[in-house]
Amino acid sequence: MTRDPLRIGTVIIGDDELSWRFSRSSGPGGQSVNTTDSRATVAYDVARSPAFTPTQRARVLERLAGRLVDGVLTVTASDHRSQLANRKAALARLVALLEDGLAPPAKPRRPTRPSRSAVERRLSTKKRQGDVKRLRRPPDARER
Repeated sequence: MTRDPLRIGTVIIGDDELSWRFSRSSGPGGQSVNTTDSRATVAYDVARSPAFTPTQRARVLERLAGRLVDGVLTVTASDHRSQLANRKAALARLVALLEDGLAPPAKPRRPTRPSRSAVERRLSTKKRQGDVKRLRRPPDARER
């Protein structure tokens, strides 16, 4: 089945770079007598793909390190009864993972301090709550 290449931002991944496997699903479409190989597994070799620049490859390999086995990203889908729907679901998951891996790094957080009025509000709320709890105690225990 030849499809259009996958587009993830500026990266174009050819259909020949994806390797598909199909197997019997334990979920929908895999338990009846006339079973089909409805579970779809797609594997994509991130480490050896010519689609990425060296910077992009390094970023994806770092961010998806927990999902990669020898530089290969594997995604499985067995949510649907049909193989075609599971293929589409697996591709969508693969694209989402690669988009997350390619996203530019987040801006570093600039440390800030709470304003003086915010600190005073917080402390007065704590004082008020402490007074409420103190007044709930029996009269002989209030003086502590």
